[in-house]
Amino acid sequence: MLYPQRLGQFTREHADTVAALLCGLLLLFGWFALHLGWLGLAFLLLPAAYVIGGYESAREGLTTLFKEKELDVDLLMIVAAIGAASLGLWRREYHLIIDGAILILIFAISGALEGYAMQRTERSIRGLMSLTPDTARVLLQGREEEIPISQLKVGDEIVVKPGELIPTDGIILSGYSTLNQAAITGESLPVEKTVGEEVFAGTLNGYGALQIKVHKPAQSSLIVRVIRLVEQAQTEAPPSQEFIDRFEKGYAKVIVVAGILLATLPPFLWGWDWETTIYRALTFLVVASPCALMAAIMPTLLSGIANGARQGILFKNGAQLEKIGKVRAIAFDKTGTLTTGQVQVFQVVSASEYTSDDVLKSAASIESSSEHPIGKAIVQAAGDLDWVAAIEVQAIPGQGIVGIAQEQQVIIGNAIFVQQYVTNLSEELREIVQSWEQEGKTVVWVAKNPTPNPSPQARRGAEVMGVIAIADQVRVEAAATISRLKKLGVKQIVMLTGDNQETASSVAKTVGIDRVYAQLLPEDKLNVIRRLQQQYQTVAMVGDGINDAPALAQASVGIAMGVSGSDVALETADIVLMADRLEKIAVAMHLGRRSQLIVKQNIVVALGFIMLLLVGNFLGNINLPIGVIGHEGSTVLVTLSGLRLLK
Repeated sequence: MLYPQRLGQFTREHADTVAALLCGLLLLFGWFALHLGWLGLAFLLLPAAYVIGGYESAREGLTTLFKEKELDVDLLMIVAAIGAASLGLWRREYHLIIDGAILILIFAISGALEGYAMQRTERSIRGLMSLTPDTARVLLQGREEEIPISQLKVGDEIVVKPGELIPTDGIILSGYSTLNQAAITGESLPVEKTVGEEVFAGTLNGYGALQIKVHKPAQSSLIVRVIRLVEQAQTEAPPSQEFIDRFEKGYAKVIVVAGILLATLPPFLWGWDWETTIYRALTFLVVASPCALMAAIMPTLLSGIANGARQGILFKNGAQLEKIGKVRAIAFDKTGTLTTGQVQVFQVVSASEYTSDDVLKSAASIESSSEHPIGKAIVQAAGDLDWVAAIEVQAIPGQGIVGIAQEQQVIIGNAIFVQQYVTNLSEELREIVQSWEQEGKTVVWVAKNPTPNPSPQARRGAEVMGVIAIADQVRVEAAATISRLKKLGVKQIVMLTGDNQETASSVAKTVGIDRVYAQLLPEDKLNVIRRLQQQYQTVAMVGDGINDAPALAQASVGIAMGVSGSDVALETADIVLMADRLEKIAVAMHLGRRSQLIVKQNIVVALGFIMLLLVGNFLGNINLPIGVIGHEGSTVLVTLSGLRLLK
């Protein structure tokens, strides 16, 4: 019973694809039957191919006709196909029925491809909804009780334990912890939060338990606003899609009106007999059908998509391959995009009587007992050194950490914390630290006291060993990528980040970006993209986090990092860089520009053939078989032209 269920589910999820496959198979078998002279079987198989392959196009065409009072290419193709089949039956030239079925098959395949592209919005929203838990742990009369998020009210007090997701926005009533907010704000380091500070739904709690007061309805939380923004941005049709829709309707109207006129006026104007008139009208419908025009675009874009996939660039649909070649402005997220998103030890400077290794070994001995990301970065940097874990380690939240290593007290923390243990801080080190902090780096001081358990009087007898700078590493290819994009003619390149201005400006200066927008929330990034679109029309956004999802959806082209990117960013984006290689953005733009050039060439060829065949048909210099050969030949020609992008 399992296999029929799976088959039924597959059929429902891929109905358009199944219809196109069945249409193709029936067409193939029908052609064989005609070739072998089995007319009865052919007349059974080919109408089935027409019905199965053309049902969706006929339904959409008739719906547009009756509800919107408009003609579109879907209906035109069905009329052309039925016209070809009718003419084939009338003149007993049954190969024309095959030509009509081919027209239907082409549109069935196009419909299946379009259906896959339209599934992204639903998957994106499902991915966003999974970021918050379904329930929250609420304090009711001193007892904890789990209730659905939807039942939370303003004023409720909730408990969040270490390692749990924050269920809704709120204010901390008690407790202290570090929160990983990268998914929401894009900040590269976890943020320390204590009483009175706001926390956001969807952020990950660190090592401390928190008691939080709900200060706004759950439906108004930041993550829910992100969901709404993504949904809204993805449902807005881009101008290019609107232009294509208008073109299809206009083209269909012209052809239908011209077909009707050609089927009725020639006997009165030029004295044609009715058989010749109908013959020419049906030939007109066949040669004027826009198969070559449609084939001028899709094979080219599919070839470009295949080319990009071989190079680690995933285009989610052909329209985005076309758009990336028109991009005039690009916005980059910082954390996880221009940087690796992994904090590392940037530099170690020691006091005169110590070495950098001494500083790292002492720091790693203490930090090996810490779960803080800075501590992990220090331990990783000291991995090849010989050190032993400290004992009696005590962390002072938001300030530093103290422990005993090799019978000496080691103190690590910020300048204010370390000053409680040392007499004075070196001016030389102060100057170095000041320059680091101006560049946006996080700095920890390392000191030691020869006495493992000093008395209160001897507490300030420690001496500074050195300082360690912690930073998110800039991707090695970032600067070259920015330079390459400028050479390609991109007019504006900006950085959007939730980090502070100093850190953002430092990274921007390193990679060559002149314009920086810092301390942004998701809706702020969205607004910046909208302003850029007003000025530059076609704008790309490159990001990796949940906080980038609304901007990725709003941008003309959303580009996500495939390895470091969140599931939501990957689903929302139009293009995914599978190996997180920024230089592939320039490759994608080159592919996009080549695709535009080939599409324009193909359109000229397709329209040229159509005009030539129409003139020939009007002058009576071609018959229907020649018209079909010209029509199908032009389609094959532009299809082969589009395959050039595979190279």
